[in-house]
Amino acid sequence: MTHMRAIFIRHGESTGNAGVPCRDLATIELTEHGHEQARQVAASWTQAPALIVTSPYTRTRQTAAPTIARFPGVPVEVWPIEEFTYLQPARWNGTRSAERMPHLERYWSEADPDYCDGEGAESFANLLRRCESALARLAAMPAASLVYVFGHGQFIQAARAIVADAHLDDRGKMLGFWHKGEPPAISNAQQVGFHWQGGRWGCAPAIAA
Repeated sequence: MTHMRAIFIRHGESTGNAGVPCRDLATIELTEHGHEQARQVAASWTQAPALIVTSPYTRTRQTAAPTIARFPGVPVEVWPIEEFTYLQPARWNGTRSAERMPHLERYWSEADPDYCDGEGAESFANLLRRCESALARLAAMPAASLVYVFGHGQFIQAARAIVADAHLDDRGKMLGFWHKGEPPAISNAQQVGFHWQGGRWGCAPAIAA
């Protein structure tokens, strides 16, 4: 198999996922269950990667740690693949999801990819551009490379939209991104595979059991 493969892994369960209000999105930590998920991910790999990538956020670095320990000779890089923050943190950090729900509904139903909620937030279009940049870096890897990318649910979902819904524009991708009452599209510790072949990305099954 000569094509380049990337396996994206969402971080394990975090205190934020467990319903604990948070003040700083970058420093949210894993729960004990999240640490166990991280150990299970590390044990599941059947092949050493050429590179391990993680976001700068604590919960992804903690999730990657057991895999990094298992493959000590593999280079590790931190890329700007942090989670999508679309509500202004100063206004919403420390709140519970029920308080944010009306604002989430309005944000997603209006589906304006260029809208930015304020300082510390980013637009959906900017999220897609960050994803495209990460995918371009991966595509530039040598042909047979395998890369494990430890990231975040909505970032991985955006990467999947770029690959699977390439025919849709930014607004089209945004309209299909979030649905009230549905669980997250990417669950904690879930793996999502992509491969670069013939000058284009495709979705691939994750290689780990």
